Amino acid sequence: MNSSVSRYEKAFRSNPRYVLAQNACQKHDPLEVSVLRERLQNGAYDNSFSHKIKDIGIPVTNQRNSGRCWIFACLNAIRIPFMKHYKIKEFEFSQSHIFFWDKIERSNHFLNTIVLTAKRGDSLDSRLVMSLLNDPVGDGGHWNMVANIIIKYGLMPQSNFPESFNSKKSDELNDILNSKLREFASILHTMVSDKANDDDIQIQINQNMCTVYRIVGICLGIPSEQFAWSFYDYYHKPHVFGPMTSLQFYEELVRPVYNVADKVCLISDPRTGSAFGKLYTVDLLNNMVGGAQVLFNNQPIEVLLQACQDSIIKRVEPVWFGCQIEQRFSKKLGQADLEIHDFNVTFGTEVSKSMSKAERITYQESSATHAMIFIGINLESERITKLCVENSWGRQKISNGYLMMTAEWFKEYVFELVVDKTLLPESVLQVYNQEPIVLKHWDPLGKLLKLAD
Repeated sequence: MNSSVSRYEKAFRSNPRYVLAQNACQKHDPLEVSVLRERLQNGAYDNSFSHKIKDIGIPVTNQRNSGRCWIFACLNAIRIPFMKHYKIKEFEFSQSHIFFWDKIERSNHFLNTIVLTAKRGDSLDSRLVMSLLNDPVGDGGHWNMVANIIIKYGLMPQSNFPESFNSKKSDELNDILNSKLREFASILHTMVSDKANDDDIQIQINQNMCTVYRIVGICLGIPSEQFAWSFYDYYHKPHVFGPMTSLQFYEELVRPVYNVADKVCLISDPRTGSAFGKLYTVDLLNNMVGGAQVLFNNQPIEVLLQACQDSIIKRVEPVWFGCQIEQRFSKKLGQADLEIHDFNVTFGTEVSKSMSKAERITYQESSATHAMIFIGINLESERITKLCVENSWGRQKISNGYLMMTAEWFKEYVFELVVDKTLLPESVLQVYNQEPIVLKHWDPLGKLLKLAD
């Protein structure tokens, strides 16, 4: 090996280009060093779009150091038609309200899942149980999970349940919860092994959940049972609603404008074993006992692109989507483009270009990691060339909170999106009538979207 290392170093030192790249990367982000100037100056990144939702959400939201992108993206999608309907200049739904109930429901789901797997004979060292124990109650999620919370608990304005230190920086809360949940899992698994009856097991879960509620309540606060909401519209006219519950707020004020139950999730998974036109779910992937299944309708990427176009043009409605934003993306510029980097110039080799999308998913190189919303598209000769994206990383760091994505990047790194079911052809809607194919719990399709800034 020593002789091989000597050859590696000699090859490195013999090429001044690599030494220059090394010098540059000592001081700068290697991704930014690799950005092509020619790509910047040829007009590829102008911010004009032929179709863009006019009434965007204000202010730009910021998930901070938490994996709540899936929650922020959903609430950002809902608030655009909501603000337009009520003629509001600035508004945010409470992300912490959804986060609170997700922590409670997800903890309960985890404890019941541990009991289920123990009863059906899954050993503690099985891949499934080890996967469950790895991260019992992290921040990540999918569209169906946030829809579960909204349908059961409703929504609140952020002013009625604001952010806290632990909602903006959630790792300590997660560490505490995960520690306790693993402790509770040990107790429950032993009870099942000792043939405890179901009533005693449920009593134990209830006791455990009392502790979970206390921890979450201390760190995030506890939402009020009722609240009043007041605001001034565009014309400085005052409005007051309430007192009401969060569920009443959603059902009476939000649902007539944006009904989460009418939205469906499409994915595009081109792996050989994942046929298009089929319905999929992931074993034990959920955040709520009795909640709606996390369902994925697998379609060619062109179907997702067309659905996005129809939502923005026909319904003037934003589109929630999940992607792998880390690839071929410049944070500084806020551009997602397959051609933005020339890694061959910097490193003497290409990155993520020799593998197909199906190969990247299979070999754990690609999966959906971050959720955002589309608010605009650009059509040239009836073909989408680029899309406008609203992110949830604040407005100071990345293009004031908005990104530009090329259509070619969409095809490679967008994995799922959510649109109103009325936009889909009957052949696509019929897929939801199928019995879903159940994938393994650790399948890349079930990876939770949780990328923080």
